Amino acid sequence: MEITAGPPVLARQMDRAPNAAGAAVLQASRELASFCLRPKGLYGRYGKPVLDKLLILAVLPIALPIIALCALALWIESGQPFYTQQRLGRSGKRFSILKLRTMVRDADAVLESYLAANPAMRAEWDEMQKLKNDPRITRVGNFLRVTSIDELPQIWNVLIGDMSLIGPRPMMPEQLEMYGDPKSYFALRPGITGLWQVSARNNSRFTYRNEVDGAYRRNLSLPMDLTILIKTVGVVLRRTGC
Repeated sequence: MEITAGPPVLARQMDRAPNAAGAAVLQASRELASFCLRPKGLYGRYGKPVLDKLLILAVLPIALPIIALCALALWIESGQPFYTQQRLGRSGKRFSILKLRTMVRDADAVLESYLAANPAMRAEWDEMQKLKNDPRITRVGNFLRVTSIDELPQIWNVLIGDMSLIGPRPMMPEQLEMYGDPKSYFALRPGITGLWQVSARNNSRFTYRNEVDGAYRRNLSLPMDLTILIKTVGVVLRRTGC
């Protein structure tokens, strides 16, 4: 089944309130939810969730001590070691993603001040939604980011069904307007890793994600997911795109 009603609904919402992206995104997400495709095939619908749970249970004995040690280091450095942030999941449903804190407190205010004083960095942020030299990142946070350890608490999101191990990179609600047609993104659960993360990581334009997510949905299979998992190890070890 193809989506025919979703994108026009989104377009109408954005045209109606171009300067109120948050409200438009919320309303568009709700209207799009009922039109979203399910993952294709038996693996996408049933095998993938089972694989998620089995792999998460297998890595828990290793992941939990690492998370605990890193949380202690963050607590010593800057206080609160964890934070949650709103992201868009399957069918546009909002959920709270759990991560290890890698930034200073009042990070949003720090970012706005920095971008206002540095037009070149503003252009980089607008295109990438990332900064290569982000002034908000702490020393411990930088280590957690380049090793991707800051993502480990998301295993909780996988266990409760908000996320998958492999899928589109979780998107913030305010980024939906830049993303384009969200059909492929809303058809899947976002992932801790995924095709975009291993093929481009943080070195590509934000809009490129739409193309990659579409390719992943069209070719979703067990061999593809296993290949992405293997490539993830290499990306983390090489610290590609950090």
